[in-house]
Order: sequence, then structure tokens, then C-alpha cells
Amino acid sequence: MILEAIGLRMGFTGVKALDGVNFHLRRGEIHALMGENGAGKSTLIKCLTGVYQPDSGQLLLAGEPYRPSSPQHATELGISTVYQEINLAPNLSVAENICLGREPRGPFGIRWKEVRQRAKAALARLQIELDVNAPLGSISVAHQQLVAIARALDVSCQALILDEPTSSLDRNEVDQLFEVLRRLKSEGMGILFVTHFLDQVYAISDRITVLRNGRLVGEFVTSELPKLDLVSHMIGRSASELEAPLAPRSLSAGSTFMSVEKMSGSRSTQDVSFEVSPGEVVGLAGLLGSGRTETLRMIYGIDPIQSGSIQFGNRRRSKLNLQTAIKEGLGLCPEDRKSEGILPDLSVRENLMLVVQNRRGWWRRLSRKEQQETVSNFINRLQIATPDADRPIQFLSGGNQQKVLLARWLAANPKLLLLDEPTRGIDVGAKFEISNLIESLRQGGMSFLFVSSELEEVFRSSNKVLVLRDRRMVGELTGDEIDQNRIMGMIAGNPE
Repeated sequence: MILEAIGLRMGFTGVKALDGVNFHLRRGEIHALMGENGAGKSTLIKCLTGVYQPDSGQLLLAGEPYRPSSPQHATELGISTVYQEINLAPNLSVAENICLGREPRGPFGIRWKEVRQRAKAALARLQIELDVNAPLGSISVAHQQLVAIARALDVSCQALILDEPTSSLDRNEVDQLFEVLRRLKSEGMGILFVTHFLDQVYAISDRITVLRNGRLVGEFVTSELPKLDLVSHMIGRSASELEAPLAPRSLSAGSTFMSVEKMSGSRSTQDVSFEVSPGEVVGLAGLLGSGRTETLRMIYGIDPIQSGSIQFGNRRRSKLNLQTAIKEGLGLCPEDRKSEGILPDLSVRENLMLVVQNRRGWWRRLSRKEQQETVSNFINRLQIATPDADRPIQFLSGGNQQKVLLARWLAANPKLLLLDEPTRGIDVGAKFEISNLIESLRQGGMSFLFVSSELEEVFRSSNKVLVLRDRRMVGELTGDEIDQNRIMGMIAGNPE
């Protein structure tokens, strides 16, 4: 074992963040740490790296007791951490970032030649070539992530902790990172890997430790743990409950709320046609770049429609804008909630009431009492975890930020809600809650257009599935036709 925690306990004002947790990281393995938000993952990492001092329990490094007093001390002992948010200086060069705070010095100051040599050596260990003199901000996010890892390896690193390293990377960049991790593993390094992406866990990890509510659920060999059982362990629900589709596969024939006819956009999705009925969830399945997001953006009036039309009842529209879309009863939760959804410096209350206040008009301000009543209702209804409604939304977890965005639109009572990756970057428990919420609202008559990169979510939540490939609609599945293998075949261009 390279890194161990035995009987670790940690509490905050009466809350047990860790309750007798054990953890074991071996040399030459990639070990995934899994659990919902609040399960204790971050607290465990902070205890391992000296951010927190545990209340009780023992930490071992290469079999010997250790007690890091700070992250810097942990780094000196050989435990390096790379966080989700790249904590480097974009205005400094690649070389300066790799050696920052550890620059070799001589009688005349920093020895810059040695800085560049060390940076090149750290990058060479990852088998990547970068201009070490280039400003960090001038290279891609994926390469910045690799620079952060190179910085972690600039010291004598025995254990590498990666906290959500792939959240901002595309598929090719994730593959590149995984090649690096496999290389480090082959050199004997122990790697602790934290992610919300289950497919990545099974692609890269050797073993999995699951935490729930601050307690150890178990330690498993990845190849011996079915994905459904992993989810069951994480959220404390049976596998059979998770596997069953939430949405009924067939709905009784009724009126059509929205009809899209041969809709195309300039350099966007082409020739898309489908209908949405009240109380129907229409899932959009396809790979990244298949046209799912572009379809939602045209329907909502963000991107222009070049040809075709959209009909609401008896009203046919060939052009839409945001005000028209809202007037027709549409709402949109965008894919990138941080840059296009939340206003981070505003409170939960202010974020939640935004659409309601906009509809009412800024000259007819909602009273504080009206706001508090509405916000309290949705905080309770959606179980939004926040100390109070006036807490800045940026301090909430990703899952709770997503719930606030949903509540923003639910407070405005839309007829059709467009959901673009509503569960991206949130834990499995929050995903399950949001899926249940969608089904509950569907039963109440609300309609949804639902985009998710996770095919299981589309399968479980949709009454109808539209399959897109290369920005064209290649099929529509209803009833018993909705099958994951069939959807994957259509995405791959093999419908049978």
C-alpha cells in the first residue's frame, strides 16, 4: 500500500463528514473514489492532503504514519493533488507554472535555464510536447490539465490525487489524459481518481471505493462490480428500482402542443420534424455534435430558423425569438449552467425569481414577501440544499444549482421545458432526483425536450426518442421501439 486511511473520523458542527472511513491506495493502480455530493469524498481528500486534520483515525504513507500539516507539506511527502478548477496562473509561462514556488535559485536569482529544463523533463515524462515558454492561457484546457499534472510530478510524487480532472475535456482529450494515467500507473504510481462519469470509472480504474453519508459502503474490484450495482451502492436504492424505465412507453392519443416541420438552420440541424404532446418527454439522442443542442436553440429562438416552421396550436411560426418562445410557454435550461444559466454572484432567491419578475415587468417589482413565499416553496419541493435563500448560488453544489434553474422555470409554469444536459456534472443521487422530478411534472401535464449524453437517462425518462446523427434526424422511436441497443445502432449508422 502506498496510501492508507484507517478509521478516519471528521465532524463539522455536529455533522459527521467522515464516520470511521477506511481507504487503501496501492502502488501501480488507479483507484476511483465514488459517492454523491456530501458522501465525504472531498473531506477524505482534504484529510489525506493536510487541508483538514481528522478528529481521529490514522493515516499511513508507504506503511508509516504521517500527518500532513498543509497541502504543501503533503506535496513534500510525495502526495500531489490536481483539482477540477485548474489552479494555475494563465499569464505565466508553462515552465513558470510547473516550477512555481519551487524555482531553482542561485546567487543572481532564479536559474531560468534550469526552470525550462525541469519543465521539459516533467512534460517528457507524460510524453507530450509543449512550448514551455508559451503563456499557459494560450494553450487548450486539456493541455492546461496536463501541465497541472506535470507540476504535480515535478516533485517526488508517490500518490497522485485527481479531483474531477475530465469535467472540461472532450472525448479525445479524455483519451489523451487516460493514456498519461496508464503510463504513470505502469511506473508504479498510485492514482486516486474522482469523477461523476461512470463510463470513465470503468474505462480507467482498477478498484472502486464507495462512500455514502460519510461512511464506507465498500471497496470493490471494478471488473467485478456491475455499473447498476455501483449506482445502487452510491445512492442506497435497489438495482431493480434504478433499472426500470420511469416514463410509460406509450401515451394515450391526445392533442399536439408543438409541431416542428422540416426545420433547418444555417450550419445547424437540418430537416427536423417531430411533434410534442402535453405531458410527453421527447428525448434527443446522439453523439456530441449531432445537433441536439442546436435543435433546442432554434426552437427557443436563440439561433435563426432558415427553413421550415414550428406550430403551436393553430399558430405557425417560421421565425422565433426569446420573447416569442417564452410567450408560447417555453423555457430553457442550457447545457452550460455556469456561463449561460446561473448568475453566480446573485442569491438563490434572485436567481430563482428571475423569469417570474421578467414576465411581470421590472416596473412591477415583486415584494420581498412574495419572493420568499415562492422560493421557500420550491426549496422544499425540490429539496434544494442551501442554508438560506439569500446565499450566493455559486456556493451551492452543481446538483443544487441545477435544481434552482429548474425551479426558476417551474415558478413561471411553462408548458414545454427544454432541458439540455440537465444532469451533467452532478452526482448520481441528484440525477435520480431530477429524473423523478421530470416524471412527476410530466404526469402533471408538462412537456419536455430532453437532451442527455448518457443514453441510460434518455432511455429511462423518454416517451419518445429522436435520434440525430451528423446534424440530421435519422429516426424516431416510440413505445416498444425504444431500446438502448437500437438507439446505439442508429447513432452508429446501423439501424438494425
